[in-house]
Parts: sequence; structure tokens; C-alpha cells
Amino acid sequence: MSTPFRTGVIAIIGRPNVGKSTLVNALVGAKVSIVSNKPQTTRHRILGVRTEADAQFIFADTPGFQTQYKSALNTAMNRSVTQALAEVDVVVWLVEARKFMPADQRILPLLPKGKNTDKPVILVVNKIDTVADKATLFPYLQTLSQQYRFAEIVPLSAEKARDAERLPAILKPYLPEGEPWFAEDDITDRSSRFLAAEMVREKVFRLTGDEIPYAVAVTIEEFSEEPKLFRIGAVIWVDRDAHKPILLGRGGEHIKRIATESRQDMEKLFDRKVFLTLWVKVKGGWADDARLIKQFGYE
Repeated sequence: MSTPFRTGVIAIIGRPNVGKSTLVNALVGAKVSIVSNKPQTTRHRILGVRTEADAQFIFADTPGFQTQYKSALNTAMNRSVTQALAEVDVVVWLVEARKFMPADQRILPLLPKGKNTDKPVILVVNKIDTVADKATLFPYLQTLSQQYRFAEIVPLSAEKARDAERLPAILKPYLPEGEPWFAEDDITDRSSRFLAAEMVREKVFRLTGDEIPYAVAVTIEEFSEEPKLFRIGAVIWVDRDAHKPILLGRGGEHIKRIATESRQDMEKLFDRKVFLTLWVKVKGGWADDARLIKQFGYE
């Protein structure tokens, strides 16, 4: 008797900067979700797809749930988290080894309850490689196990791909039987255009330190495909005139580095040459403007 094929959507949730995007990228085997050490890096719900011989895992990388700052942008991101929880088959809640914070505690009420208690929640304890004395993990895991009726508790390090590879086998029995949603070689539901914008935004977060606030957005103004070449033109939006020269850097050094590293990532993912042009423009207060939030693709 053949093994039935399983397909399911798994939401990856957690507080900002706990490693959700790193885990999704490791599970998919490609960079479909951008990563930096700053909160609010992930702003969209992004699906990463992993297909095996008898299962297709559809990982929904969600923004970190925001409770500290209120804005139209954060409201939109939080909405995507709650929608993801309602629509998926399995929930993976990511916390950090030995660092259960108030921001983690505020996620507990979002977990499935009441009539939805049959939806399994897997607790993944990330960054165990940062704990020198592994014996201290056991009492921490015991404490976490009392917080909720978890289907599984899995300690791992998402930055170590071989370690993260243990997770699909644990998740597979919880997926419903069904045909795959995506083609075997698909790795995400997002377009190349979307991924290009995200790679530029990642480099802004990584290369500008804390000088540029989180009110930065990227839109693609030109995206044309030629044989073995993408021509891409992107606008980096900031919300104050004073931010523009900081982003450009002296003699354009910052924007040149952002462009170079973005192009290198694009060429690796798209497997072709990329000609990238960047512009910096100002749109004051866009993160609190619901109309602009939608225009920039956050609804």
C-alpha cells in the first residue's frame, strides 16, 4: 500500500528577531525571506515551499507580532499574523533558548484554543547553539511545556541547516492528506519582482545601522527580462528629507554598496545577470498613512 501524499500550510510565528525567516530559508533551501538583526525586517506573509517525495510543506513566514508601537504599518503586519493562524494546518511557535520575554508571553493568547484546539502547535526552541551549558535547557523546556498543550517541543539551531532538517520529519504526520498545491520546483508564492524589492530592503536594514529608521519601503519601478538578464529599477522610500543623504552616503558610498550586495543576491537566486538601478525618494509619514501602506503593498 502506497504512502498517501500530504500537503499542508505551516505558520511560523514568534516575536521579532527570533529567527523565523532564517528557519524558513533553511527549510526551503533558498533565500525566500530576508534576514537582518533588526525588528520589522519581515513585513509580509511569505510562503516558502518544500516538496519531498510524499509531502509538500508550505511554510508561512509571518512578521514578528508587534505590541510596542502602534502605526498603520504595524497594524497591517499584525493582521497578517492573525490571518495566518486562522488559515493554516499547523502552527510552529518559535522562541529563543533560555529567553522567554514579555513579547513571547503576549503571543500565547493568539495560539489556537477553544474549538480550534485540534490544530497542532509545535514549539521550536531556537538558538540552542548559544547556550554553553546544555543542562540548563531541560528546566527551561519544562517551564515552557506548562504554558500550552504543545504537540511537540523541538530544540534546534535554525542557522545550522543540518539541524533544521530534523523539523520536516516531525511536522509531516500533522499535515493533512492531499495533492500538492505548487509545482515540484517552486520555492515560494512570491514573484521575482517582489523578491527583488525585499532584497534591496534587506540591504538597507543591514548596511545603514540605526541611522535609518524603520519607515523605509522599496518599490519596483522597472522590471524587464532579457535573455540571461534582468533589468531592475527600484525606489527606496524614506519619510524625511534628512534621511536621504544618510542613505546615499558620502559620495554615494552607501547606496552603491546597497546596490552591489542586492544585485549579488538577486543573481544568485534568479540564476542570471542583473542590471540594477536604485533611486532614493521621500514620502513623509507613509508608515502611518493607510492609503500609502496599501500602495506600497502592505495590505
